[in-house]
Amino acid sequence: MRLIFLGPPGAGKGTQSELICKDFGIKQISTGDLLRYHRIEGTELGKKAQFYMDKGELVPDEIIIEMIRNELRKTEYLDGFLLDGFPRTIPQAEALDKLLSDSGLKLDAVLVLIVPMEELVARLTARRVCPKCGKVYHLISNPPKNDNICDIDGIELYQRTDDTEETVRNRLNVYEQQTAPLIGYYENQGLAYKVDGNGKIEDIYKKIKDIILKILKGKEETHSEK
Repeated sequence: MRLIFLGPPGAGKGTQSELICKDFGIKQISTGDLLRYHRIEGTELGKKAQFYMDKGELVPDEIIIEMIRNELRKTEYLDGFLLDGFPRTIPQAEALDKLLSDSGLKLDAVLVLIVPMEELVARLTARRVCPKCGKVYHLISNPPKNDNICDIDGIELYQRTDDTEETVRNRLNVYEQQTAPLIGYYENQGLAYKVDGNGKIEDIYKKIKDIILKILKGKEETHSEK
């Protein structure tokens, strides 16, 4: 299976990605992890990326694409992959399409988690952190035993600046402007599958799993007909 996972910050992509990779035996490709790897290892691509990052600029798409191209040459991706964090824009998606085409590969599906804006704001602004031990809590899904107090240190928790409502809404607006148009892009290719991201983790995953199993069944039937 070759998958892309789309969805706004706070939709739960990370949690669902882990479940998918475990159940279907595929590897996740995170562009953030790729960048860190190449920078730490001091590869030529890592040095090029560092040049832009040192100037506070975004790493150009062609460098990210080349990192993904090199990654897909590894045998561990023969059974498929789940791409997380890329593409984020239409030009990136077009570049990825060319990379896959050049490599003789095709996407099987683009999973899209749909969650209402206000629910996302509630989720993202509910994170709290202990200033001493660094333990992370979530007021909705993983609250401390005592209100706003760390279970370990008994110290008052704080909210990170990137978790404030203003910052969160800005992040979500950026997603709507830059990344949400990808849904239509992949719908035109018949690859987009929307999933309601509200509810329990296991219920959401069942919907995703049913989609993947249906696609796999269709591939098997097509293969048997040839």
